[in-house]
Amino acid sequence: MRFTKGFGPIFVAAVAVSLALLQSGASSASGSYSLVYRFTGGNDGGNAATGLTFDSGGNAYGTAVIGGLYGCGVVFKLSPTSPTTFQESVLYNFTCGSDGKNPHGSVALDRLGDIFGTTTAGGSGGACTGDGCGVVYELTPRGERVLYNFTGGNDGFGPGGGVSFDKQGRMYGTTPDGGAFSQGVVYQLSHFGGAWHFSVIHAFTGGADGGVGSLGSLLIDNSNNIYGVTELGGVHSAGTAFKLAPESGGTFDLTTLYAFKGMPDAGFAYGGLIADASGDLFGTTYYGGAHGAGSVFELSAAGPRTRQEHVLYSFTGGTDGGSPTSTLVFDPAGDLLGTTSAGGNRGCSCGTVFKIKAGTNVETVLHRFGSVGDGMNPYYGLSLAPSGSYLATTVAGGPAGQGVVFEIKP
Repeated sequence: MRFTKGFGPIFVAAVAVSLALLQSGASSASGSYSLVYRFTGGNDGGNAATGLTFDSGGNAYGTAVIGGLYGCGVVFKLSPTSPTTFQESVLYNFTCGSDGKNPHGSVALDRLGDIFGTTTAGGSGGACTGDGCGVVYELTPRGERVLYNFTGGNDGFGPGGGVSFDKQGRMYGTTPDGGAFSQGVVYQLSHFGGAWHFSVIHAFTGGADGGVGSLGSLLIDNSNNIYGVTELGGVHSAGTAFKLAPESGGTFDLTTLYAFKGMPDAGFAYGGLIADASGDLFGTTYYGGAHGAGSVFELSAAGPRTRQEHVLYSFTGGTDGGSPTSTLVFDPAGDLLGTTSAGGNRGCSCGTVFKIKAGTNVETVLHRFGSVGDGMNPYYGLSLAPSGSYLATTVAGGPAGQGVVFEIKP
């Protein structure tokens, strides 16, 4: 699944809409579900293909692919005004030009609270599919600044995921397209000499190393090792999990930790990886599993450069959900929480929120999407709020069909 582009000046919009947390009528097998915000597709944005990022004050930040003053997407903020009320405000409207167009994925915050993210299109680096190759941007109270314009050449293009910071403040991300082998890249942005400097640290070949960067952000450990997945490639052509280890001189050594085999094994991973305290890695795949409808997997250490893979749960594509694209999160008990983009309610296949119980790997559906006024198709997974609840978005559904923000308390 390649990233699908939506329709996404130094200007802060004065759009603010306050909504009470409205209880949805959709059935929930377990957990308390409520709607936080419903996008209109107008000045507030629409098609919220984004994860959410929280600051210490409980404010959530994300992007919408379309809408805004120019129809090309927005960066938004959701601020809690009471235990049951959130206010949405648009922090930036993309103009469809050199500043970028159609942001996907989550944003990242630095220590100062400045916002960093990517757009799949726009910018001044090249034409690519006709509407620009995408950018990496920074948003401060002074406005937006483009840190890098992708050209569609060896640097890649169309970044559809967020960026991740290492301990030294360097940024990393992936592209699904472009690069020396037209299979996407992993890139780095380093800040020195008063400017940001771009470099490709790995160009995927589509062979044993994999191909096509994922929807999820990269995982970076305390030693600045980088972990991620590819959608395609690998020795079984079903994607890979990889590690990029920093070496002297600023280069990185790529290790393929696991090559997915596809059904009945896991296959075609779109979300990012998370790690537990032991360093074991966990993620989801869109296809594969015993039923071909996706899986939840674990990668445990099997040697210095390899991992042992275990499929923890195979989705059926029915009421339990199917086709997950999300990055997982842990709850306080060590259970895995995530979303599926499909399955759930019969006759809708609008997705689910699920929990995988630690130790038993039993799945519980916390919510099935698709009732009237509810959201549809959560792609980017859940984010833990400082309050202890979990918030996430859907790309569709809601009264205007432009997606929603929802809260769930397992």
